[in-house]
Amino acid sequence: MPYRRLPNTDSARLRALKTALKKGKELPPFKMAFSQSTFSKVELFINNFEKSMSHYKTTYNIQIEKNKDYQAVHKKARLYLSHFIQVINMAISRGEMSEQIRLAYGMDIDERKLPTLNTDKELIDWGKKIIDGETIRLGKGQPPVTNPTIAVVKVRYHNFVDAFNHQKILQQNTQRAQLELDSLRKRADEIILNIWNEVEETYSHHPDDERRDLATQYGVVYVYRKNELKGLQLFVSGLADYSV
Repeated sequence: MPYRRLPNTDSARLRALKTALKKGKELPPFKMAFSQSTFSKVELFINNFEKSMSHYKTTYNIQIEKNKDYQAVHKKARLYLSHFIQVINMAISRGEMSEQIRLAYGMDIDERKLPTLNTDKELIDWGKKIIDGETIRLGKGQPPVTNPTIAVVKVRYHNFVDAFNHQKILQQNTQRAQLELDSLRKRADEIILNIWNEVEETYSHHPDDERRDLATQYGVVYVYRKNELKGLQLFVSGLADYSV
């Protein structure tokens, strides 16, 4: 025997609510299979739920779309910062700068490898160290590092920081929309369950097949178990053997 399956996606929830709302508008209260009070709950709730779904989808899509731009800015900042540090290390290797200069940028004096710049935090922290270090050096009249200059690195770094902060705001917007939708989703499940229980109770005196057919008109969903589907397929196949 097929069993009732409640919606497990937001689109399915909205579809179930809209089906019940449509029935409630088509029929007079005394002919409806669920109560007028439940219909009022659907009518008051459905617009908020649909708007919340739309709002979450919009905020999520904006976050994903802007993330492409953010990743590009992140990549550029990382590239320029790593190139700046490589220039320092090459100058040290050629004897043009002392190893002591690494200390000005917050690096270990004998560290010849590039610092890890993969995460946002690493890029933010090292960017600040390098920019502050070069600014202090220049303030003391020491020769600048070039190709790239710190001015170019600074532009790329600040573009990245701005994009990072903006992306954080977008993420927070999405999280708030998600929390709001989560709350309404629980309420949607409660209302749908109430509708379906009342519908099935109204038609409880009907034979099983007829009861399910009538309830389906109100959006109630029934599904067959795997073994039942297999049995139906065998039954249909058997009938085909007797077809003329």
